[in-house]
Amino acid sequence: MHTSPPDLMDMLTALIGTPSISSVNPDFDQGNRRVVELLASWLDDLGFAVEVQSLPGHADKANLIARLGTGEGGLVLAGHTDTVPCDPELWTHDPFRLTEADNRLYGLGTSDMKSFLGLAVEAARELHTRTLKEPLYIVATADEESSMLGARTLVECGRPRARHAIIGEPTGLRPIRTHKGILMEAIRLRGRSGHSSDPALGVNALEGMHRVLGEILGWREDLQAKYRNPLFKVPVPTLNLGHIHGGDNPNRICGECELHIDLRPLPGMNLDDLRTELRSRLERLLADSPLKLDVIPLFEGTPAMETPADAPIVQLAERLTGAPAEAVAFGTEGPYFNQLGTQTVILGPGDIDQAHQPDEYLGLERIAPTLDLLEQFIISCCLAPAR
Repeated sequence: MHTSPPDLMDMLTALIGTPSISSVNPDFDQGNRRVVELLASWLDDLGFAVEVQSLPGHADKANLIARLGTGEGGLVLAGHTDTVPCDPELWTHDPFRLTEADNRLYGLGTSDMKSFLGLAVEAARELHTRTLKEPLYIVATADEESSMLGARTLVECGRPRARHAIIGEPTGLRPIRTHKGILMEAIRLRGRSGHSSDPALGVNALEGMHRVLGEILGWREDLQAKYRNPLFKVPVPTLNLGHIHGGDNPNRICGECELHIDLRPLPGMNLDDLRTELRSRLERLLADSPLKLDVIPLFEGTPAMETPADAPIVQLAERLTGAPAEAVAFGTEGPYFNQLGTQTVILGPGDIDQAHQPDEYLGLERIAPTLDLLEQFIISCCLAPAR
């Protein structure tokens, strides 16, 4: 016999109170399994078939795939369980304790995006006793804020395979059908150090990086001349020079220099092709140089996402919200769900302006409209799906 999950505020309190930071820095990185186990318990209480999917090489990290109903098609309500690191000393409220104040819910993950998962469970609670014609999935992933390992593991295992998906990233309840991708690369030059009084004693990697910078900025101009999408606020691909370090002393020839770049490609730009083009341009540039070149991905990268404007889930989202589907520059797990054959919309109650900020919050006025929207999505996609 199934019991009932806690009420919504108790679920949100538990989710925010369970730290699940993911970071490329091992000093900050944590597991998310405790959050997944909370969600699994609540969904099991509602009669969902629950699978906790361990991530390869990470005993403390997992995805959750929960299904109510059987058959093909249906709807996925998805979100990531991890958060970014935070600086507690900059917060007015404890980031790991749900605090209600000023008609807001404060806490790390309230906007981005643990609250959505609690709201998805609450919406399912209201409808779980009704007979579904197509299944409802609630999926919770790991490591969206760092490596996308959770979403990539879903693709590798080939599930869930549903007709539609809503990912509850912070969009202010406005539907998003397309976003840019993310490519972050390290460019490392290795020369030879020596005494600065005689340049012939070494090979200056910092001077070589000066040439590399010029080539990369020229490549940026080429990309922005070739690719353009007016749906985006910034309609061209962006390339940011984000970090550089080289040398150790003014009187020593710089023996090694490293640059990190961030490229945000538009839909239709392939990550592997971009990596190949970057390496080819730099190899040609340095062909006559004794410098050694390494181009190293800082992470696998996230593809751009584009769900067609005429996709049923896009049109349903526009009808239910009364807002046209938009484009954003930030990345999500959407392209991975699309790779599974699902048509995906990004739509959640938080605001991107709150993400990754001290005193992150979710306005209480967003809760009721979100529950109503989710219930309408479930009814339209699972109880009375259009054929």
